[in-house]
Amino acid sequence: MRVLRGALLSGGLALIGCGLVGLLTDRYISDPLGVLWWAAGLVVVHDGLWLPLVCAVGAVAGRRRPVLRGWLVVVAAVGAVAGPAVLRAGHDGGNPTLLPLPYLRNWLLFLAVTGAGAALFAAARYFVPRAVRRARRAGR
Repeated sequence: MRVLRGALLSGGLALIGCGLVGLLTDRYISDPLGVLWWAAGLVVVHDGLWLPLVCAVGAVAGRRRPVLRGWLVVVAAVGAVAGPAVLRAGHDGGNPTLLPLPYLRNWLLFLAVTGAGAALFAAARYFVPRAVRRARRAGR
C-alpha cells in the first residue's frame, strides 16, 4: 500500500509540474498569475461553497432516500459544468457559433429526464419487493 501511495503521489506531482511548466511557457497565456488566481478562486468556491451545499442537501435528503440523494449529486455535478453555458446563453459577443444551442432548454430537459428516471427507480425499489413478498405469501 505504501508503494502505491508513493507512486500515486509521484504521478500527481509530475502532472502538477507539467501543468505549471505549460502555464509558464505557453505563448497564448499572457497573465499566468491571473490564471493561478483564478484556479485558487475555483478551489475556494468549490471547497467553501459548492461542496458544503451539496453535502447539506445530501444530509437533508437523509439515509432513507438514497435515490433522491444520488440524483441530487448528479444534478449538482452536471450543473457545475453546465451552469456557465446556461447563464451565458444568448450572449455571444457577435459570434453566433460561440453558444449556439438552447442551453436552458437542454438543462431543463436533463433535469426532467433524470428526475423521471430517478422517480421510476425509486418506485421500483419501493413496489417490487412488496410484490415479491405478496407473491411468496400467496404461493405458500
